[in-house]
Amino acid sequence: MLDISSRVRVHVETLLAAQNDMGVCDASERNAPVGKPDAMNAPHPPKVAGIDSAVPAPAHTVAPSSPPAPAVTAGPGALLQDRLAGWVSDLTTLHELTERLTRTATLADALQELLRAGAALVGARRGLVVLEPADGLGPRSTVGMGLAPADLGHIETVPRGSLPYGDLLDAPLGPPGGIREIVRPDLFAEDGLDPRHGEVARRLGYAASYALPLSADAAGRLGAAVWLYDEPAEPVARRRHLVGLYARYAGAQLARLLEIERTRACMATISEELLPSRLPRVSGVQLAARHRTGPRGGGDWYDALPLPDAALGLAVGSVTGSGPSAVAAMGRLRASLRAYAVMEGEDPVAVLSDLELLLRLTEPARSATALFTYVEPALHKITLAGAGHCPPLLIGERRTEFVETSVSAPLGMLACWEAPSIEVQADPGETVLLYTDGLLQRTGDPADRAFARLHAAAAGLPRAKRRDPDALVDHVLRTVLPDGLDVADSEEDVVLLAARFE
Repeated sequence: MLDISSRVRVHVETLLAAQNDMGVCDASERNAPVGKPDAMNAPHPPKVAGIDSAVPAPAHTVAPSSPPAPAVTAGPGALLQDRLAGWVSDLTTLHELTERLTRTATLADALQELLRAGAALVGARRGLVVLEPADGLGPRSTVGMGLAPADLGHIETVPRGSLPYGDLLDAPLGPPGGIREIVRPDLFAEDGLDPRHGEVARRLGYAASYALPLSADAAGRLGAAVWLYDEPAEPVARRRHLVGLYARYAGAQLARLLEIERTRACMATISEELLPSRLPRVSGVQLAARHRTGPRGGGDWYDALPLPDAALGLAVGSVTGSGPSAVAAMGRLRASLRAYAVMEGEDPVAVLSDLELLLRLTEPARSATALFTYVEPALHKITLAGAGHCPPLLIGERRTEFVETSVSAPLGMLACWEAPSIEVQADPGETVLLYTDGLLQRTGDPADRAFARLHAAAAGLPRAKRRDPDALVDHVLRTVLPDGLDVADSEEDVVLLAARFE
């Protein structure tokens, strides 16, 4: 508690006005009757500023260990001291809970944090959040705390109109700043309880619920949160006030993360649509590819297209920058390379020379790297040329080595680009691996160490995986980028394209 001397003269009306400005309920409401069993209104243990290390047990489950002590008449100074301590404690609790929510980086993490914080504030043990944005653009999902996926499935079999979140999501949104709560303190004492709802509640072991809508001023309604009690109960007015304040802030944070999630999904969809929907089937060679893009979308790409005379064209490349502009430039560059490859694919130098001229004339402020290979599966022959791109890796039973390519500047960096092509003869069972520099940059290592890591990952490939290009690219990706780096958000795109000769 705050150590305030009773001699300090405090103007009571000023303190009450400050209380209203802070939006924090009177600490004396902790013992205010709410018309429910006396156990719900039993005095709580003294609360210290901050957040408890564990979710507090619901008040209805705590039995008094001894008869309540007789009331002691406190002086005005002690009453004000108790009120101030309660206000400070509530503000500290809200501050720390909102700080935790602010540190969440994904929508899924924010929903879980919302459930944990709400459970601590209302004294519940379990809960669920139904994400259902009013604009209909999604995503729509149900996330639970203390509820298994099967439990959520049982709840979803209940008619929507009989569930608390159904009432919140289907009813008109209340006035700005208003919180419409739904309190159901004793489900089995209600008249007209839906039989299916009663059956599910008995099976899952909950007897009461408290629900709040989740909304934001700009985004409108986002969903609803429901916390479940094991026994008949409801939170007291003070707890409702605190969780209502928290829910208002949580709605704004969820709206921000929802917009990020939608942008990320949109950019990933556009990037994937600009890349091959499936790899071609060409006799004598097996293909596999992997693509990882960042949240804003990047300019890394790959392509594989059949060419005349049973040949195959393979290409990987990277456009500078990220975001919608880079994704659009990547689509244009890939489409142009496909056209040049069909016309003169047997000469990779000519293909990249035409691409250089196009980029320099149409997008002079942008540069790109590219690697194009003309593959003749029947002869196990590869002819390739690169423009500022990483050398491919040849992987086989007897050798794992980088293909030596001529040094060349990226596309758009020179007035006229041209570099000699390289011919490589592969053995049956060997795989040529093409990749972008994002694979190396995501490691965080210097270039020489990143190349060494890639070589070691390919050299350590188990023999069984050498026969399957899909298994090969997965092994290389997870080995070079361990601990989830292969799927983690990053500004660097990653592309791998493997071709195994039969």
